[in-house]
Amino acid sequence: MEFVLKNFQEAIVVNRLANVHYFEFTADYHTKEDAHNFCELLYVDNGVIEIASEHYTGELHQNQIILHGANEKHSLSCTSDVAPNVIIIGFECFSPELAKLTFEPLEIPVNLQKMLADIIKETRAVYLPPYDVPNLKDMKKRTAFDFGADQLIRDTLQIFLIQCLRHRELLSPKQTEYPLGNNALIYEIKAYLERNYAVRISVDELCFLFRTNKTTLCHNFKKYFGKTIIDYVNELRIEHTKRLLRENVSLTEIADKMDISSVHYLTTIFKKYVGMSPREYKRSIKAKLEV
Repeated sequence: MEFVLKNFQEAIVVNRLANVHYFEFTADYHTKEDAHNFCELLYVDNGVIEIASEHYTGELHQNQIILHGANEKHSLSCTSDVAPNVIIIGFECFSPELAKLTFEPLEIPVNLQKMLADIIKETRAVYLPPYDVPNLKDMKKRTAFDFGADQLIRDTLQIFLIQCLRHRELLSPKQTEYPLGNNALIYEIKAYLERNYAVRISVDELCFLFRTNKTTLCHNFKKYFGKTIIDYVNELRIEHTKRLLRENVSLTEIADKMDISSVHYLTTIFKKYVGMSPREYKRSIKAKLEV
């Protein structure tokens, strides 16, 4: 049998770049209302600016982004006593998912801030100055630049936008449940566990994936959620097992789906957390329904 190659599903595709600017605005700077046929990403590196657009009117603070969609009317003004530093990236992208970034500011974590910095650095390797002239219609490319630099701009921007959308999705349903701030990472790890509990996950792997250490991770997880990572994952697995049992899936199939080594081990875990075996649980559910 020949290997079967799979195509990639492309969620966000950036077609063309209009500009990438790093502005050091004066405290009283403002723009007229504008609209153009490409998207525009704004990020405040320092200070605060006032945004007026079709989807959002209000302040954009340090470490926050907002997106203006193609042909969306918008303007900005600097009303603070502090002269702000602002990154603006104009690009062509037709993905409807980007609309989720237009309605309110999104504070981005350090890893996404670094990604933005990487985009700026690669842009300066490909494009000639000036980098801080408003309404520059035609950024000129250098005649020669590092191998792959042009592609890195596009690919990093696409990844950045995907990660921003994921970050938005992570925050939206939980904003009233916890203060994010510096604790966002532990909730991101919790969300990762909720998506991937059906496969084997070790603490060491989590430390590698989220660039933390075992002591900090285990302490903070227990602090915020009142249980260990192992207990939390096992509880997720048990709840899923209960659901599959009610759907008449066999224990062998469940163990396989949950990446558990044996039916015996699955039964042991189940009995520990539920207080009865899987078969006893299934009989108890059936008895309740027959009453």
